[in-house]
Amino acid sequence: MKKVAIIGASGYVGAELAGLLAQHSKVSIEHLVISENSTSYGKHFADLHARWQGVIDVPLLTFSTQWFEQYGSQLDAVFFATPHEFSAQWATKFVECGVKVFDLSGGFRLKDISAYSQYYGFDHQYPSSVAQAVYGLAEFNANAIERASLIAVPGCYPTASLLAIKPLVNAHLIDEQQLVVINGISGVSGAGRNANLATSFNEVSLKPYNILQHRHQPEISQEAGCQVIFNPHLAPFKRGLLSTVTMSLKAGVTKSDVKQALTNAYSNAPLIRLKNNWPQIDHVAHTPFADIYFEVDEKNQVAVISCAIDNLLKGAASQAVQCFNLSYGLPVQLHLLPSQVTLGEG
Repeated sequence: MKKVAIIGASGYVGAELAGLLAQHSKVSIEHLVISENSTSYGKHFADLHARWQGVIDVPLLTFSTQWFEQYGSQLDAVFFATPHEFSAQWATKFVECGVKVFDLSGGFRLKDISAYSQYYGFDHQYPSSVAQAVYGLAEFNANAIERASLIAVPGCYPTASLLAIKPLVNAHLIDEQQLVVINGISGVSGAGRNANLATSFNEVSLKPYNILQHRHQPEISQEAGCQVIFNPHLAPFKRGLLSTVTMSLKAGVTKSDVKQALTNAYSNAPLIRLKNNWPQIDHVAHTPFADIYFEVDEKNQVAVISCAIDNLLKGAASQAVQCFNLSYGLPVQLHLLPSQVTLGEG
């Protein structure tokens, strides 16, 4: 059993993580931790997330230097579902204690250390940790994740976008002289649990935001190996995310070539489903799956690929568990999928 803690356990992603890890046969959750200034001080986890009453009905502990000094080195792994700057400050300290870190914030996703001030609003003080961190896109970085001590779990928009883009980039099918255009739509839970009028369900209409300046644009470009234009949209539904990606293809690339690239990339990926029609958010909500479909205009040499995920699961918590599984040599889908049903002959 691996002893783990979740820091940031009061939020939506922290709650999803706790639910997944509580059911994991190789995990013992030692601590569910909140920030010093959290309004959840003195509460139990199930007070905030009632569906786990009687299952994860444990007190929330407050993070402090004293807590770290007393318990940090006793852990095998820690999951950060925290603000970016907090992860950037504390993850290195856990790694130095021999604790594996799975960071779900943006604290270690960008390799350009100077980009953090522009996109995340703070100056990163740990360049060696940024260089050491492995990007946790489970379907593509499995070997590196297994060897890593610090895993930067991707954001939800980058996950859906990269799952669409990378098979074609890796197969050398796209025209590198052209920009890749991504239109992404996310539900309001992606904005977090804290009350905010701008992301209130009753206030939100379908709208674009942070066009040409969203922090996920450099992350996607970095990991895709090509330059992208990322157009995020907020929609009035709770959870789920859809990225539709338009890519210019090299001359002579056919629909069959694109299909083969996707098949080669995902034939052994149990959490990727290649669909026969355009994916829908309702089909992936509350699941760890990514659903992908594509069409190709061979006349204009354009491919359009859509990928739907649950932003809180495949876009965060379940992908972190995938990384945990890979890190300890376990099947990537362990405790994320139920056993397949086999119908009896009678």
